[in-house]
Amino acid sequence: MSALKLTQIGNSVGVILPKELLARLKLEKGDTVFVTEAANGITLTPYDPALDEQLQLGREFMREYRDTFHQLAK
Repeated sequence: MSALKLTQIGNSVGVILPKELLARLKLEKGDTVFVTEAANGITLTPYDPALDEQLQLGREFMREYRDTFHQLAK
């Protein structure tokens, strides 16, 4: 774990991420990150949690109608 310092960036306050962390997260300048609340604090991730929820709903739909999709594929 490393400590990051808050820095004034224009009229905002931000955190500058070290190159090593950017590489581990596979992020580049201009990419979007998502912050979510977790049981032990916050999570910073490049993956959209809303997209994960949509994928899960899609999987449930496909599982529920698996037989129908199988018949349509014939």
